[in-house]
Amino acid sequence: MTEQELEVITRLRGEIMNSKQPTGENLFLAWGYPTVVYLILEFLALKLINEPWCQWIWLIIPLFGAPLMIYFMHKDYERTRSMTIEANGILMMWVFIGLACCAGGFAMGFAGVFTQCFMAYMGLLCSFGCFITGIIIRFRPKIVCGIVGAVLSAVPLFFQDDLWPWQLPVTAAIMVIALIIPGHLFNNFVRQYGQ
Repeated sequence: MTEQELEVITRLRGEIMNSKQPTGENLFLAWGYPTVVYLILEFLALKLINEPWCQWIWLIIPLFGAPLMIYFMHKDYERTRSMTIEANGILMMWVFIGLACCAGGFAMGFAGVFTQCFMAYMGLLCSFGCFITGIIIRFRPKIVCGIVGAVLSAVPLFFQDDLWPWQLPVTAAIMVIALIIPGHLFNNFVRQYGQ
């Protein structure tokens, strides 16, 4: 190859790398870590001090997750200056899942079944989101983690009444499987191979 051909190849490679589509590789981590931290803190608070105000620890999720999501999305958009239909669809699906978790939590609280089934509901929604995201972006580890998380989402239903606080660490484990593990795997994949 001549020097000019190598220069053209290098220039084209740079253009392709800079024009990559948004990947959102950090969004799973932006929601996964605050959710897991909340669930563990809630469990410890209920076990150690058992005060009603401990229920408000859930504010950790939106207070940290939403700004992290906005930061990562802005960073992704700045890098690419574009948003595909698939990326927009995935984003809207996760917004819907977040709203469905909030609405479901309030509805179950008013119906008096929050402690019986909310953790299973939240685990199932997040696992479903992981599965659908994996199908859309064709990333097999997200598909597998979504399926495993969805199957494990039934486990919190076995912890009822006095055992209810134990739903929290079980759900934290489900969130690690459905959000954090696939988030790290996809993040490493994007860094290593690009999109």
